[in-house]
Amino acid sequence: MEKKKLLEIKDLHTAFRIGGEYYDAVDGVTFDLYSNEVLAIVGESGCGKSTIAMTIMGLYNKLFTKVKGEVMYNGNNLLEYSEDDYNTIRGGDIGMIFQDPLASLNPLHRIGAQIEEALEYHTNLNADERKAKAIELLDLVGIENPKRCYRQFPHELSGGMRQRVIIAIALSCKPNILIADEPTTALDVTIQAQILDLISDLREEIEAGIILITHDLGVVAQTADRVAVMYAGEFVEIAEVNELFNNPLHPYTRSLLNSIPQDSSLGKDLHVIQGMVPSLNNMPRHGCRFKDRIPWIDDSAHEKDPILHEVSPGHFVRCSCYKHFHFQGEDEI
Repeated sequence: MEKKKLLEIKDLHTAFRIGGEYYDAVDGVTFDLYSNEVLAIVGESGCGKSTIAMTIMGLYNKLFTKVKGEVMYNGNNLLEYSEDDYNTIRGGDIGMIFQDPLASLNPLHRIGAQIEEALEYHTNLNADERKAKAIELLDLVGIENPKRCYRQFPHELSGGMRQRVIIAIALSCKPNILIADEPTTALDVTIQAQILDLISDLREEIEAGIILITHDLGVVAQTADRVAVMYAGEFVEIAEVNELFNNPLHPYTRSLLNSIPQDSSLGKDLHVIQGMVPSLNNMPRHGCRFKDRIPWIDDSAHEKDPILHEVSPGHFVRCSCYKHFHFQGEDEI
């Protein structure tokens, strides 16, 4: 069965003001999201992953941020929406699991009231129906005593329970699109696995399209259908998950995968990617943005204006340097 295209991002630019100038944190990103699909966006901290999510949700202050491009949903460009228009879909059609559950919950309000807030805004349920639905959602996300949790405050819950509450709020109106921004950060391994299983089960139940933002490649391998690798505000590689792990091409993707501890690496130094992601106001705006972190690759291997090349069906790689890349100390193949 052909999947429905839910979201279409075209040439998205999100710029922040630094010292009176605007610098793109997201620079020309384009992608589609389909129903019943998990699209993972991966990369180091500071590469622009969360900026994409916040831009889609319309959560940036326009006084300090410039956004260009298209975020097409149901034939409309959300970037042209007023705040009132955005509120009709934010939390309803498009839900978001935020990175820090404690910061995302109001410490002064009980859990039940916070879940019911979205239901009150986006549904016609009466007070009794909203309460019943909130308790049902808490049960759905695996909280053992949902009636008790309904009456509690955020500080009374563990980190895993707070994350489940955030998921319950995001799912309360059965969104078509769910954005999960580092949903397992700061959780122990057991709770991480439970949260990921929950997201996978819910995807199939409501057939939502999910954007999973993470730096954890293990989470990607377990959960995603497609992967977009992001570096310095740009997508440098896009592929189906099995293709990406079995045939990584871009130097940054290969470096990330090479950094994962393996059984064969016991007793050896872990691979470290040289350098760091450049700051916004020092980011190169022309040429290959990863070039300075692989200085042993000749400048002639890089394109002057790198573009995404489709090297096989559905597999895109930015810049021609992938053809010449080898790890330092190895011979070029």
